[in-house]
Amino acid sequence: MTHTKELNGRPAVNPWLIAAAMVLPTFMVALDTSVANVALPYIAGSLSSSMDESTWVLTSYLVANAIILPISGWISQVLGRKRFLIISMVVFTIASFLSGAAVSLGMLVFARVIQGASGGALLPISQAVLLESFPPEKRSEAMAAYALGVIVAPVVGPTLGGWITDSYSWRWVFYINLPVCLVAIMMARLFIEDPPYIRGKAPESVDYIGFALMAVGLAALQLLLDRGERADWFGSGWVWWATICTAVCLAGFVIRELNCSEPIVDLRVLGDRNFAVGFFLATIYGFILYGTLVMLPVFLENLMGYTALNTGLAITPRGMGALVSVTFAGRYLKKIDGRVVICLGLVLLACSLYILSGINLEISIFSVIWPNVLMGFSIGMVFVVLTTMAVSTLANEKMGTATGLYNLMRGMGGSIGIAVVTTLQSRNAQLHQAVMVSHLTPYTATFQQTVQKLEALFRATGGSVGVQAKAYVVIYRTLTAQSNVWAFLDNCRMIACLALCGIPAALLFKKPGIRKGH
Repeated sequence: MTHTKELNGRPAVNPWLIAAAMVLPTFMVALDTSVANVALPYIAGSLSSSMDESTWVLTSYLVANAIILPISGWISQVLGRKRFLIISMVVFTIASFLSGAAVSLGMLVFARVIQGASGGALLPISQAVLLESFPPEKRSEAMAAYALGVIVAPVVGPTLGGWITDSYSWRWVFYINLPVCLVAIMMARLFIEDPPYIRGKAPESVDYIGFALMAVGLAALQLLLDRGERADWFGSGWVWWATICTAVCLAGFVIRELNCSEPIVDLRVLGDRNFAVGFFLATIYGFILYGTLVMLPVFLENLMGYTALNTGLAITPRGMGALVSVTFAGRYLKKIDGRVVICLGLVLLACSLYILSGINLEISIFSVIWPNVLMGFSIGMVFVVLTTMAVSTLANEKMGTATGLYNLMRGMGGSIGIAVVTTLQSRNAQLHQAVMVSHLTPYTATFQQTVQKLEALFRATGGSVGVQAKAYVVIYRTLTAQSNVWAFLDNCRMIACLALCGIPAALLFKKPGIRKGH
């Protein structure tokens, strides 16, 4: 028996109970995109696999997640949203247990595929349920609650994962999902109900061709973005084939869905101006969010010598900034033009990255913390308003498809961001190193003086054997570190410019009036 009989299209229960039921699984799904990263060396050692093989633990999750996201709205129509939501939660819980209990890498990758697919379904459904449970004037508050899972979880994931792995075992990185998911399942059974337009509605036919084209295209794209940098991109034959497969399949998918009477993904939703703008900005948003989450730990651990725990402590304050801004945006920014809020958030984001672009190897941890707080504040502000405005002019019947596509593009933007910043970090470091090497020759007075000082230091502390070779090693290490610092600063400036490039797009939003279907 359910307690959620709807009155005039609105749930009879307090919508904040629904929000609590949706935020819990959202947080766990978003957490699982990053919490396992720091545990990979332990997983590889425990399951007798190489580090390269263990990365499939991450890749398999992302691929399955990407495939299921755009079709979550269609599956909701077939099974019913509440039933599909609970099934996804149950499967995610079982897959989390199997991941923790895995005795081989193959078993773990299989469990992660199931976990990624079920988790991918939870994100857009949770978002659609939240948007429909709150009246339009309070949807920014609903998205503030949703943002707690989507933004804060990936930030705290590496720190939490490192602490759990060091204190207990990598298996508890997955077992921690179980109690949270069980509570979420019980709350969903009590408080969630299918809206009237979705009850008993199922398509007359299944677009198997469209699904196949989408699945193959997205899987190839995700593999390309996740592993292309390791293969030196187009220097590898399989990258060319993956690129061709991605282009052909996704182009065929778009043509198929636009001409199919019962599409598995209704791409016509992109005809809505606000959603099309939000769809584009979600990609930029994902690029910035996940790109910065990857490059900062690399800088702090590889160049500053931070431990994993100290790196987490330096980055986690971003979540605190986001927590403040999503609360502020949800409660107090409803009367302000959303376009202004998004533009302000993007400017603050660019400012935080500009500040980071001025750091060096002599900084203290506080020089990293406070730009991260500002970055988190701006990211949280943009997320709440961007998500609310993107769907503000859509009818409820389009909400499931729209949230699936929106979350897909945010995730794909993140994958693109990770691929771009890691590639540019490597390539730009090589360029800077080549330029600096041209000034380090035996005929350069400064170079000669530095070598002589180092030789004198080594003679004073350890004898005269091999002092010149030791001096060259020290100089090369300094050269490598400095070239990587400059590459990091280049990435900060590039992402800052990308944030500013989103401002003209934000101005294309229409101010929402009375939404369709109301």
